[in-house]
Amino acid sequence: MSTVPKTSKLSVIIPTLNEAGRLNAALESLRMGRNLEVIVADGGSSDATVAIAEKGGARVVSSRPGRAFQQNAGAAAATGEILLFLHADTRLPADFAELSRACLCKNGVAAGAFSLSIELAGPAIRFIERMANLRSRLLQRPYGDQALFMTRRNFARIGGFPEIEIMEDFALVGKLRQLGRIKTLPAAATTSGRRWRKLGVVRTTLINQAIVIGYLLGRSPTSLASWYRISSSCR
Repeated sequence: MSTVPKTSKLSVIIPTLNEAGRLNAALESLRMGRNLEVIVADGGSSDATVAIAEKGGARVVSSRPGRAFQQNAGAAAATGEILLFLHADTRLPADFAELSRACLCKNGVAAGAFSLSIELAGPAIRFIERMANLRSRLLQRPYGDQALFMTRRNFARIGGFPEIEIMEDFALVGKLRQLGRIKTLPAAATTSGRRWRKLGVVRTTLINQAIVIGYLLGRSPTSLASWYRISSSCR
């Protein structure tokens, strides 16, 4: 039996903080239309992010900064039966709405995500994509840059995003897995390679894995977020 109608309204929620240089591409990957709304949850941008969002047809809601807080604020304002959380530096495939609805119609599926594609050339990046997508499928552990989506009902059942400073997507998926399978679709969401380019492939990979391991070992999200900011700064 289907869990959601194939015509369900879909709410795309984009958390932003000074994303004027990247938001347009994310908005342009969305087909504004029937049964689709776009909500930009802004954390206090001082650039043109809000103006760009409004010009692009999105509804803007304000929130305290922090991706978890912003995404929860966007979800609270959303009116769709399906919630899709999109990072501002990520573009969705053209048929994302149909794919999301079809995925959530399958029995036993609690949530879904798209495969990862990084907007950067090179064999090392392609290897990272393959490993990330293998992890996502085998372990049912997609991350936030893969555009997580789920029904509003399931989002409410798990209490939304844990309001922590980092790893909120990891924690959310862990809760969703208690409700059913997390499906990773073959179609890809394309995310910016800006961080990989800035820090380098090896350093970025090591930082990412260290954060995950630290979280699993019980380190506090506050201390992990502080370490992440220091480790991710250019030297």
